[in-house]
Amino acid sequence: MSVGFAVVGLGNWGLMHLAALRSHPGVEVVAVCDADGDRAKRTAKEHGIAKAYDRIEDLLSDPDVEAVSVVTPDFAHTDVALAVIESGRHMLIEKPLATTLADCERIIAAAEKSDRRFMVDFHNRWSPIFVRAKEAIDDGRMGDPQMAYLRLNDQISVPTEMLPWAGRSTVTWFVGTHAVDTVRWLFGREVRRVYAVKRSRVLKSRGIDTPDFFQSTLELDGGGVAVVENCWILPNSTPNLIDLKCEVIGTEGAVYIDASHHRALERYTSQPEGGEYPDLFVCPKVHGQIKGFALESIRHFANCVVEGREPMVTLSDGLEVTRVILAIHESAETGRAVDLA
Repeated sequence: MSVGFAVVGLGNWGLMHLAALRSHPGVEVVAVCDADGDRAKRTAKEHGIAKAYDRIEDLLSDPDVEAVSVVTPDFAHTDVALAVIESGRHMLIEKPLATTLADCERIIAAAEKSDRRFMVDFHNRWSPIFVRAKEAIDDGRMGDPQMAYLRLNDQISVPTEMLPWAGRSTVTWFVGTHAVDTVRWLFGREVRRVYAVKRSRVLKSRGIDTPDFFQSTLELDGGGVAVVENCWILPNSTPNLIDLKCEVIGTEGAVYIDASHHRALERYTSQPEGGEYPDLFVCPKVHGQIKGFALESIRHFANCVVEGREPMVTLSDGLEVTRVILAIHESAETGRAVDLA
């Protein structure tokens, strides 16, 4: 007996959820939903899905829908999440959980009254590279983690071409949430103090009113310090859409991660784009099917629903990440360090 899933929000990442869920043997994707009704109908037809909706209320009146993936834009999570929870469905929600603490707390309060399963999709926790780093920290081989550097940057095509709503978000909401959660998870500690700076020049000159980058210093419980870099103005000529690097220094060891320019495979052709280091980790295609750790987090949630297990990531993780991102914004705006209560 398959669990009936629906995907809400059919942008690039919504289609990734769709691919992951449709490949799960215990799941049947019974419906899709998008504010653009034509897109919903087109996607349903292309993937052989029976039902397409353009209103969340109509989707949640469908008795075949037992679980929902919420993949709407960053700023449009709260109302959809509350509707899903209050309807009695399981819910996987993309990061961030919400963009205010009050909204995160409303979502969590609603979920606490339910016996369904809920998870925020922080997929770096399924990356083989980060999992090995986490194992080295947890088994004591590195000693106590002292400092870290994590860079997660995007090409400028992301805010200028991929996301029509980039001006209503920031690079910290879009990818900084992954970076902050990865730091919290690797250290096993919460962030207690933040100092950040930002600059707005390139995107503003193109009519997109959002910062180009943030540089953030995070102090964690136990004395650890992490520097996080997030920008989305890399030139489109760079070999990868994403630039992801990380290093963690402990009292007895260190790990160094290059997840984008790793040179495990280099490809050069006579075409104008020149050199390329194809994605081998996030969502590569293998024999025509999408693989990679970005799908494994989604499949994990589906497993939890099918098998009746609790997910590895909680809504409270989403709350703590939102708390840190808001502190980064406040610090970058005021020029002062921000203490997190």
